[in-house]
Amino acid sequence: MARAFDKTTDRAGSWLSWLVSDDPPGRVTLNALMLAILAALALAPFLFPGTKALGVSSRICIFVILVASYDLMLGYTGIVSFAHTMFFGIGAYGVAIMLAKGWVGWGAVILGAAAGAAVSLAVATAIGILSLRLRTIFFSMITLALASFAQIVAEQWRDLTGGEDGLTFSVPAILRPSFRLLPHPVMGVIINGPVITYYMTFIAALALFLIMLRIVNSPLGLVLRAIRDNEFRVEAMGYQVVAYRTLICVLSAVMASLAGALMALALRYNGPDVTLSFSLMVDILLMVVIGGMGSLYGAVVGSIVVVLAQYYLQNMLGGISDALAGMPLLSALFHPDRWLLWLGILFVLIVTFLPQGIVGRLRRRR
Repeated sequence: MARAFDKTTDRAGSWLSWLVSDDPPGRVTLNALMLAILAALALAPFLFPGTKALGVSSRICIFVILVASYDLMLGYTGIVSFAHTMFFGIGAYGVAIMLAKGWVGWGAVILGAAAGAAVSLAVATAIGILSLRLRTIFFSMITLALASFAQIVAEQWRDLTGGEDGLTFSVPAILRPSFRLLPHPVMGVIINGPVITYYMTFIAALALFLIMLRIVNSPLGLVLRAIRDNEFRVEAMGYQVVAYRTLICVLSAVMASLAGALMALALRYNGPDVTLSFSLMVDILLMVVIGGMGSLYGAVVGSIVVVLAQYYLQNMLGGISDALAGMPLLSALFHPDRWLLWLGILFVLIVTFLPQGIVGRLRRRR
C-alpha cells in the first residue's frame, strides 16, 4: 500500500510539474500563495458574491494575461515597448466591431477575436522587422508614437470605432444577465450570464497563462533570457537576435489581443479610454514591477495588488479618514481622493526595498 501511495504521489507530482512546465513558483510561501490565488479565482463567484466583486475578479484574470504577455518582452527579453495597449485595443475592437455592426453569436466572437489577433500579428511583425534593430530608447519612442497614433485613430474614425463614445454591443445569449443556466441557485449564487462570462474568462486566462509558461521554459525561453543578458554574445554565437525579438513581440502581441477580446466580452463595451489609454500602459508597468519582472507569477501578484488597490483602496482610506475625524491633518492625509498618492507610496516602497518585486523576493528568500 505504501508503494502504491508513493507511485500515486509521484504521478501527481509529475502531472503538476508538466502542467506548470517544470517551473513551479518555488518556495513554500510562494507555492501556498499561488494555490490560494488559484482557488480564490476559481471560486470567486461563491466566495465574493456581488456584481462588483465579480467584475473585479474578471479584470484580474484579464490583466494577468495582459501583464504576463508584456513581461515576455520586458522581463524575459529586455524589450521596452509602450505600444502594448495598442494590441490590447486591437483585440477588443475586433470583437466589439463584429458584434456592434450586426453580427451575432459565437461565430462573430471567434471571427472578431481571430481578426484582432491577425491584425496584431501583422502589426507586431512589421514593428519588429523595421524597428527592433534600433537601440532600446529609440525603439521605445517609436512604440510610444504608434500607441498614440492608434488612440487618435480610434477616437477619430467614428464610423468604425464609435469615436470617443466607443461601441456598445450585445453578446451571445448565454453571456447576458437575463440568462439562467439552472433554475435554482448553487450555494446561494444564481448561475447566470455574468457568472458564465467570468468562468469563460477564468478558463481562457488560465490556458493562456500556462501556454506562456511553457514558452518561457522552452529552448526559446533560454535564448530570450540570453539575449536579455548579453545580446552581443548571443549574436556572436550565430543566433539571429532580431528574428527572436520579433518572434517574442508577435507572441506577446497576440496574447495581449486575446486579452482585449476577453475584456470586450466582459464589459460588453469598448472605447479608447478603456483599452488604448496611456494610463493603462502605466498600470501595466506598475503591475510588472510590483509583481517582479522575469517571472510570470509576478504578473499574477502585480495584477491583483494594483487592481484591488484601484477598486478598494478608496473605501479603505475612507474608513481610516472617518476614524481619524478628530485629527484634521491625518484625516485629510487619508482622504479617499488621495488613493493615487498612497498607491504611489506603495510603488516607491516596493521599488526601494523589493527591487526584484514581490515574487522575486519570495523566490530568493532563504
